[in-house]
Amino acid sequence: MNDKLNLFFEYLTVELGVASNTRLAYERDLRLFKEALGLKDNDALATVSREQVIRYMTGLKNKGLAAATIARKLAAIKSFYRFMTAEGYLELDPAEVVEAGTKGIKLPKVLNQEEVLKLLEQPDLRTDEGYRDRTMLEVLYATGMRVSELLGLPVSGVNLQMKYIIAFGKGSKERLIPIGGIAVEYLDKYLNVVRPKLLHTKNPNVKNLFLSMSGNEMTRQRFWQIIRGYGHQAGLNKELTPHMLRHSFATHLLDNGADLRSVQELLGHSDISTTQIYTHLTNKRLRDIYEKAHPRA
Repeated sequence: MNDKLNLFFEYLTVELGVASNTRLAYERDLRLFKEALGLKDNDALATVSREQVIRYMTGLKNKGLAAATIARKLAAIKSFYRFMTAEGYLELDPAEVVEAGTKGIKLPKVLNQEEVLKLLEQPDLRTDEGYRDRTMLEVLYATGMRVSELLGLPVSGVNLQMKYIIAFGKGSKERLIPIGGIAVEYLDKYLNVVRPKLLHTKNPNVKNLFLSMSGNEMTRQRFWQIIRGYGHQAGLNKELTPHMLRHSFATHLLDNGADLRSVQELLGHSDISTTQIYTHLTNKRLRDIYEKAHPRA
């Protein structure tokens, strides 16, 4: 379980892009949760029942803690167990139906289309590393994949002739995602020219599509560093994360007329309510545009 906790904290940083203070708060809240239930080690977190979560939250309310504090503690617990079930470590989420007062919907951070273009233009295409990075960014924005799906994508999961990718999502679920012509062009050269150069003679059978410069599998932490570096290089005034390109992918599709069900399938969301958060984002953008442009707004 200790390894699962570390994976969860890595997931918070790399895929969700949470701030270090938020991550530390989640670590503290989960430790206090474990201690309050009298659990001796991290392994026991996998045995927690819904009734135990409810009793814990009730206890916090009875102590008179502020609603915002209780909501934050529950958010840490729910986030951890969502991760555990999505990754297949647990079958049932003990915190799924537990609720607490919230302060409204937290909208995901996205890049606009001009910012995406600036980001894509940063890698130096004259180098193998730069070409690999550009290809990764193009594929990530073209498909809306999770970074774990991108880095775990095998060469066999790419079909350039039919222009699609098979993503292996949470819970080992597969989904087929179309890719556009620009991403296909970069993938074609990467596969035939750049990737063979990256393959190390000591590890010639690695199946992952995208490799580190040493010819090994790339870590999520390394890719997070890469994308943040290009974000700073592009002058983007945002703490960039790989997940931000996924959010941007979904938002730009909806902005340009895609229907919600199609975006749900492309993202691999099992519940459409998860995808609906992006409609709040597009509605907010329309409201901002209206208020700025309409003379009587």
